[in-house]
Amino acid sequence: MSASQGETDLSEDERAGLELIRETGGIHQSDFWKELGVSSRKGSRLVEGLESAGLIQREETVYGGQRTYYLEPTASDRDFSLLMAGDMLSPFIGEEEIDPQSDAFSQWLMNLTYEEE
Repeated sequence: MSASQGETDLSEDERAGLELIRETGGIHQSDFWKELGVSSRKGSRLVEGLESAGLIQREETVYGGQRTYYLEPTASDRDFSLLMAGDMLSPFIGEEEIDPQSDAFSQWLMNLTYEEE
């Protein structure tokens, strides 16, 4: 993944924080600073910097009986290309169970194979 404009100006700690959020796919702020081995104050500053750069989003939540934030990479930061075959999204994404022998999966797989040629 290439570095976005906002990423080029990050401190070493902010880069480590962003990487943690990306690797986990989302983490509670109360765990974020503990995982990084920084104080809660420094963790809050790191989150504010990443959020203002548009690299993460945070949503207020309750975790372990305490109010905190849930931190996630921004949607623009996520790479969905591995789920795509041409303009078709994988049929395995969603609520319903898909049979690997189904027409929907076969069509998606054929599109995937066709693109690689």
